[in-house]
Amino acid sequence: MDFILNGQGHGNVAATLMANNFDPRSLRPFLGADGHSYATVIRNGVQTVERLTQNAATLRKDEWIQLDTAIVKAARARLKVVADLRGAGLQYSIPNGMGHTVLQTEKMSDAGEAALSMDGLRETKGDRPHFDITNLPLPIAHSDFGFSARQVAASRNGGSPLDVSMAEQAARKVAEQIEQLTIGTLAAYAFAGGTIYGLINHPSINTKDVTDPTETLWTPATLVNEVLAMKLQSQQDYHYGPWMLYTSPSWDVYLDDDYSTAKGDNTLRERLKKIEGIQDIRTLDYLTGYKIILVQMTSDVIRMIVGMEITTLQWESKGGMQLNYKVMGILVPQIRADFNGNCGIVYGAAGL
Repeated sequence: MDFILNGQGHGNVAATLMANNFDPRSLRPFLGADGHSYATVIRNGVQTVERLTQNAATLRKDEWIQLDTAIVKAARARLKVVADLRGAGLQYSIPNGMGHTVLQTEKMSDAGEAALSMDGLRETKGDRPHFDITNLPLPIAHSDFGFSARQVAASRNGGSPLDVSMAEQAARKVAEQIEQLTIGTLAAYAFAGGTIYGLINHPSINTKDVTDPTETLWTPATLVNEVLAMKLQSQQDYHYGPWMLYTSPSWDVYLDDDYSTAKGDNTLRERLKKIEGIQDIRTLDYLTGYKIILVQMTSDVIRMIVGMEITTLQWESKGGMQLNYKVMGILVPQIRADFNGNCGIVYGAAGL
């Protein structure tokens, strides 16, 4: 068993991580053209390729590329809201996230005031702001798979690529964990006095009772009016957009239907996109029922903390006969409210 006790690594995996300041690239060895094992690591802030004396490589560089391509492709398909946030630049990267367990941030209260005068001599109120320090845990989302040494040898001797279906499945599981944690359909995660919340379970979000479209009196205009009311709730909490509107899959049949039977020249989805400030409407696979979420796409409301991109680590066991792999990533949502609890997220569902 590999473990770290009192800052000392015990076992090949732990010792390799400790020796490389928890740089995960140290557990991605590859076979060079000369038959020796190498790994890409950081030394004194410079990326370099080093020959290894421990954790001998079993995969060639092109085999790593094949594995990584399958993993990235599988993970990307499951990360919708995460991709939206990162694509909008709403992320904060932590170098060497494996070496940190929490991120500390501060919330500051509003303080002071401004005044108008002709000579500038009027004194204004100058209260000292209050600060609240919070911890955000940085857990690792991970999933394991493995090959036997014989499988790798058979692949090479037969000229056929490795079966990467297990790697793809592991990547999907990791991506699903991260996406559900961000949405809030996964239970809040607590550690070291801090808690990770998602879009629908953060204690400071606004809520809105939304009419179920299966009800007899529901019309497309009903949803338009309720989304306008959600926008107003965000504005009343001093958040003025731009917003992304996320919906559960059950809404698709209504969003893509004609907005008006009398005119039929646009859909309900197109009508909602015409609301000032709404950038787009996205369907989230992990929302159930008839739920919608209005999210202000700014860093003071939500951002992704990136401690480590989704990657794959490798080590041996059972005398080198078993090749173990772990797909892992540190991507954590940080839902943010101001010191007074005002938040730019509005969660809508029936019965709220």
